[in-house]
Amino acid sequence: MRILHTADWHFGRSLEGRSRLEEQAAFVDELAALVKDEGIDLVLLAGDVYDSVNPPAAAEGLFYEAVSRLADGGQRTIAVIAGNHDHPDRVSASAPLAARSGIRLVGMPTDRPIVVDVPRTGEQAVIAALPYPSESRLRELLSEATDEGQLRSAYSERVGRLMKQLGTAFRGDTVNLAMSHIYVLGGLETDSERPIQIGGAYTVDPSALQIGAQYVALGHLHRPQRVAGDETMRYSGSPLAYSFSEAGQAKAVTVFEAEPGKLVLPREIPLSAGRPLVSWNAKGGLAEVYGWLEEGRDARSWIDLSIHMSEAMTLQHIQQLRRQHEGLVHIRPVYPEMEAMVELDARAREQLPAEELFRRFFSRQTGGGEPDAETVQLFLELIAEDEENEAPTAAMDNENDGEIQAGGESA
Repeated sequence: MRILHTADWHFGRSLEGRSRLEEQAAFVDELAALVKDEGIDLVLLAGDVYDSVNPPAAAEGLFYEAVSRLADGGQRTIAVIAGNHDHPDRVSASAPLAARSGIRLVGMPTDRPIVVDVPRTGEQAVIAALPYPSESRLRELLSEATDEGQLRSAYSERVGRLMKQLGTAFRGDTVNLAMSHIYVLGGLETDSERPIQIGGAYTVDPSALQIGAQYVALGHLHRPQRVAGDETMRYSGSPLAYSFSEAGQAKAVTVFEAEPGKLVLPREIPLSAGRPLVSWNAKGGLAEVYGWLEEGRDARSWIDLSIHMSEAMTLQHIQQLRRQHEGLVHIRPVYPEMEAMVELDARAREQLPAEELFRRFFSRQTGGGEPDAETVQLFLELIAEDEENEAPTAAMDNENDGEIQAGGESA
């Protein structure tokens, strides 16, 4: 069977108040054509269908239109799980009706896998599908079957036990797949993902997902990537760039063939829908920006603009720039004194002890939270281990330098 992996559609998301619905609709068109051209039998959508638990009606309408087009009257199956941005009940509300068209919607974590029959090949797929497993959703699922001591155990271990339980349905004569919406240790983040881990508490070790699946389809991170170097454990990434931290990233879906007991070889297919997000840094001031605009640079892009200025930027300047390019999202003047302050602040940070830097970082990442003493101590121990590991290398380098210098003198 032929399978496509996608995730993080975030229908309903805007960019600083600018609607992305038209771009998202273009992505649906591109995806519908792609599944037809590639002969896809099964689509895996690994969470974050919407951008909020209460999406606008237009976003819901686009989602249902998308899965209906992809399923094509039941000719292929679409398996969808809820992500951390989705309300699980909203995702699964129409599950009984949608199932008749080959659309499988799962909102809450469950101990039952998704089983899919593929008429074209006569094969069956078993999907160990785990929607976003928040603490409350896991407790609701596990509280009756698990004692309190186990519920208090590490989050990664709990996810691993649940995935292993789902994987017990795998058979030698089925295509065995896993799918979840989680943050796996080592994944590369961007600014556009809403954090689902606090101080590492919601981080999952890759070993928790090693349950014998031929492919693990992940959602949450917006950059397409492998996990721990494993070609068959992947984030497909988002179909559009949703923040300027994703500027320049190639967007893609993952496609592969699978048959029982055989190794799969995934490949990424680039997507072209959506306006690129780019950053301009105009060190030559307004004159440089006007020159770029006249030559039509990045004509269909969303732009984050920094302009180095020696005099105040006026409202008339901003209005003129926006008239010339409606894609200018941020217009940020940079003055000489601001650059000096940034440089001074960077120097000041270099003087702070590691513990204080970590406390500030933790507070920023958690929206004002304070790390407990145990977390701080663990961070300091990790730093100490890194320094110890680097010390022998540095000593060897110094020793080699000494040998080179001695050789030079004797020569």
